[in-house]
Amino acid sequence: MSDDQNKNHAEPHVTFRKVQKSYDGKNLIVKNLDLDIQRGEFLTLLGPSGSGKTTSLMMLAGFEIPTGGEIRLNNKIINQVPPHRRNIGMVFQNYALFPHMTVRENLRFPLTIRKLGATEMDRKVTKVLDMVQLDEFGDRYPQQLSGGQQQRVALARALVFDPELILMDEPLGALDKQLREHMQMEIKHIQQKLGLTVVFVTHDQSEALTMSDRIAIFNDGVIQQIGSSTAIYERPANPFVASFIGENNALSGLVETVAESTCRVRLDSGVYVHATLGDGVVQGARTIVSVRPESVQLNVQSLGCANRMGGYVKEITYLGDHLRVRVELAGRKEIMVKAPAAEHKHRFDTGDAIHVGVNPEHLLALAPTASA
Repeated sequence: MSDDQNKNHAEPHVTFRKVQKSYDGKNLIVKNLDLDIQRGEFLTLLGPSGSGKTTSLMMLAGFEIPTGGEIRLNNKIINQVPPHRRNIGMVFQNYALFPHMTVRENLRFPLTIRKLGATEMDRKVTKVLDMVQLDEFGDRYPQQLSGGQQQRVALARALVFDPELILMDEPLGALDKQLREHMQMEIKHIQQKLGLTVVFVTHDQSEALTMSDRIAIFNDGVIQQIGSSTAIYERPANPFVASFIGENNALSGLVETVAESTCRVRLDSGVYVHATLGDGVVQGARTIVSVRPESVQLNVQSLGCANRMGGYVKEITYLGDHLRVRVELAGRKEIMVKAPAAEHKHRFDTGDAIHVGVNPEHLLALAPTASA
């Protein structure tokens, strides 16, 4: 492969450069967005309502025009290109199927718009119906299908014309939990099989962790952190990411000493702990120490931990494979612990004195105002 070919191969499929969006000319919903999306990547945009994730997706789809900056597809600026000329497949939460058309007619519609011949249309429709395992449902109408089947038809319609890119806006939000989890894996398998580039918007954290190659965490119109599921969960960039992804315990304190990759923190309760040093954390500054509930050890197991604190059991919730234990530490600070039920069931009760332990590698000191 030549140097030019290598360069082209490495180019992002989609780029956002200094992209802004305002609806009133004053308040920016999206602020100077810089983002590269690689070819064949499953990227999820995740964040609370109003964070800018859906607006960013709609700008990429062509349904919203950026107030400033550039969006490129295959290195070509598409800011002013209308949606139907972007060769992008779109899957919405409400599926947007035509109720008066059969499944096959719904799938033929985008091909008719593109003026394909009848034989080619039939071939593509048959192929995509097989892909989503709906071969026997082609002559049914949307209202004769279950929610999961309608979702498959919406996905098939987005795939049938071989688009450059697939965009999905909360496509599983209307499904029940079991079907939703099943469809997560189906979509991921199709994406991997076809090598598709997918940009997926959701507010569901577990959905993002399950499906994504990378996750971009949005808040207040800015990407706070972008990375793999593992990186986002285990090494959050700031307190917002730590609190937004999964469950998290946050303990405030002051950084007293720093040594290479660790630091010693005096918590507001007066207890000292050793923690892993996060970005932007410096000696003498305030910090928020983050720890996941499953990383906290209880009683006997806590004996070998570098950080050990006493407290009282406030509440115990049995959840089958694990217990959720709410513990009040010194200074009336509460933390949540996830403990294996087989190891801890019936070993303590509400009101009992208890010890919790956390090793420094599971305790992350974060700068309160840090941003990615």
